[in-house]
Parts: sequence; C-alpha cells; structure tokens
Amino acid sequence: MGDILITDDERDIRELVGDILRDEGFSVRLAASSEECMAAIESEPPALMILDIWLKDSKMDGIDILKAVKRDRPEIPIVIISGHGNIEIAVAAIKQGAYDFIEKPFNIDQLLVVIRRAMETSRLRRENTELRRKDVTSAEMIGSSAAFKALKSQLDKVTKSNGRVMLTGPAGAGKELAARYIHAASNRADGPFVSVNSASIEPERMEEVLFGRESAERGVEPGLLEEAHGGVLYFDEIADMPLGTQSKILRVLVDQQFQRVGGTDKVRVDIRVVSSSNRDLEAEIAAGKFRQELYHRLNVVPIRVPGLDERREDIPQLAEFFIAGFNESQGLPLRRLGADAVALLQTMHLPGNVRQLKNVIERVLILGDSSGDIGPKELEGAEPGETEEGRIVLSGALATLPLREARELFEREYLLTQINRFGGNISRTATFVGMERSALHRKLKSLGVVTSSKAGTRVAHVEENSQAAE
Repeated sequence: MGDILITDDERDIRELVGDILRDEGFSVRLAASSEECMAAIESEPPALMILDIWLKDSKMDGIDILKAVKRDRPEIPIVIISGHGNIEIAVAAIKQGAYDFIEKPFNIDQLLVVIRRAMETSRLRRENTELRRKDVTSAEMIGSSAAFKALKSQLDKVTKSNGRVMLTGPAGAGKELAARYIHAASNRADGPFVSVNSASIEPERMEEVLFGRESAERGVEPGLLEEAHGGVLYFDEIADMPLGTQSKILRVLVDQQFQRVGGTDKVRVDIRVVSSSNRDLEAEIAAGKFRQELYHRLNVVPIRVPGLDERREDIPQLAEFFIAGFNESQGLPLRRLGADAVALLQTMHLPGNVRQLKNVIERVLILGDSSGDIGPKELEGAEPGETEEGRIVLSGALATLPLREARELFEREYLLTQINRFGGNISRTATFVGMERSALHRKLKSLGVVTSSKAGTRVAHVEENSQAAE
C-alpha cells in the first residue's frame, strides 16, 4: 500500500505505531533520530513520513527535518506528531509544508484517517503532475527525405548521452518535436519533459516560474526546474530569456542547484537541458542580448532542424499523418489527398513550415467536404490562384515584364520549385515536367539553376554568377 517512515525518539511509540500500520498493510521503516531519518530518506524516499517534533539527542529537530525534506523532496507528505504541541507549533509546521499535525496522546483511528488521506492526496498530486507532464503531442518523427534522415541520425546519436543540445532552425520546423524525440528515446524517458516557453513568460516573472518561491504565507511553491527533476528541461526560443535570468541559469548548469525566490536553502536538481532558437545566437551575443558563457554551456551539441523547403519530399507523408491524427483526436473526416493537391502542397510557399502545413490540413478538414479526395481548390494559398473563369492570376512583378523575361522568370521559378519538391532528383523532375533529362539539364544551365548539398539533401538554387549577370 505504501512505504511509511516513522521517526520518534520514544521506542514504544514508534514500534506501536509501526505494528499497527503493518497490520493495516503498510510497509514501515523506523528511525530513532534525525540521523537515522535522513539516512533512510537518502537510501529510498518514503511514500509518507510520521515525524515527531522533539527528537532527543539528535542534531535536528522535527521542524528542521521537515524543512530539509520539503526543500529537496516536496512531494513526500509529512504528518507531524508531538506531545508538547501547541497552536504555534502546528501553524509553523503547516506553513513549512506539513500535511497535518496531531498531538500526543493520539487516537490511533484518527491517525489512520490522517495517514490514508495524506497518502490519497499524495497519489492524486502525483497523478495530476504526471497528467500535466504527459505529452499529448506525439514524439514520432515523420519523413523519408535525405534531410530528414540526416536529422534523425544526429538525434539518435545524442539520445543516450546526457549532453546539452542546441536545436536551431526556422520557426515551425519542429524543434520541440526533436527535443521530445531526444527525451522519449533517452534513459530519462520515464522522467518529466518540461517545456519553458521563454517568449510567453513575462520577464519579471521568469525567475519565479523557473526557480519557484518560498513565503511564510504560502510555504514552498516549486518551479519548473524542480518539476523537471530527473528528466529533460526544454528552453524554447532561449534568446527571449532576460539577461538577468540567463546568468542565474548559467549558475544552475554549473552547480545543478539553486535558491527559490524568497528562500535561502539550496535546492538540488538532476536535469538534462535541451534548448532551441530560430535566431543567430552569435549575432545576439555580439549585440549584447545573450550571454556568451551561457551559449557555450548550452551549445555542447549543435543540431540544425531543416525547414520544410529543404524536405518537400516529406510533405505528402506529413499531411497523411496529420489527417490521421485529426481523425483520431477530433473526429475530422479521414480523407485522402488527391495527386493535384499533393503537387500543390509540395510547391506552396509555407514560411511557417511543418506547423503551417498542419494548420492548412486542419482547416481543410474542418471547412472542406466530409468525403472524397482533397483537391487543390480546397487548399488555402493555392498559388498563384485562379479566377472564376479558370485563368491564372499573375503576380504584379511578373505582369510588368516583357514576354521573354516573364517566360524565363517563370521557367526558372517553376523548375526550382519542382526540383526541390523531388529532393534534387533531376530524373524524377524530368519525368514530371515532361522533358528528356538531357534537355532539362540544358534548360537549367541556360537559366543559371544549379543544385548543391544542404542539410543532407540536394537543393536547387540560382547560381550567384547568373544573378549578378542579370
């Protein structure tokens, strides 16, 4: 039913209470002094403690032990007992985090009621914490492109270590998903994954949110660092963290301990830190907006998460994954993507990356038909768009050019898009656009389009000399 540690300097009382609790099905350990009590906690934290305030011939009294346990292991409920109790001691014990206070001589039935309530409260708190920590977002990595495989290979190499990882890449590319993948595949998978959204926390509250606080009125209130104990702490967009907090986080990384706001005791934590940023942190350092020492502490293993424009081959697979997910979680229609819709998605401008693609799919499933294949007209941002008569709407820039220049610009952008859609594969591109491979090579050369390796995949771009010649 649970492990209870009884600490009392009166042998008869601790053995009597221990025997009664064993008869009730509890596992019991006994301690006669503060030294034995702290050693028992260090050996294995109990599910609940029964603690006498006055401990003869001990270095610490019950209140001292209470403070120490609530500092390092606030989840353990503690029931205080004393033969010299008064209202001031009871209030002091409750303020320091005790679950309840019982005076000697106590009624054993009353003690059992308090113990069962404390154990139930502790269980509910643990379950509530686990539910809050439980990630409803899948940590499954989806893709098959060369860029995706290169990313996953790097992530797999760091999962089993305890090294700090810095994830960089554009907004919406999936940096938090990569962090969750590291956590799920690591030896800390059974521990919490706590995300700190640096941009959404008000600067003046950042330290309180991270470190927690202590006050006479409200006792101990743990922060996110304590919630992450034994697991992974993820700093999302670390560049948004205030400079003052950066220096304190640096100290935590060095010492693995900190002080709560308003507190004086050191709190020890065991956490692995994963950070992310879509900014150039070295430029932030040069501008005086980010601490160089913290950057070097966090950037032990740098990993770049590629944007969707570098892995367009993965778009159909990602879209199908999102469709299945929305069907399961929201009951939205389980529809297929038509071939034209796939082609359009792979050529659309999606600056919000994977996050934007997910939003587009959700919007189509909510507003579109309830059955049948998804067509291109249902996709928002179907560029460049069609009029009611089916004519293509030209962009303003293209409409102002002479026919030859407009045709050349269109061909260049069209072929750039198609090559990147097929991951730099010229043969697949030639098949789709209906050209011989040799003819396509000649056309690309005349347009100044070349391919080069980036993030493990082939990416098409305009040759610099060609742009300068224009």
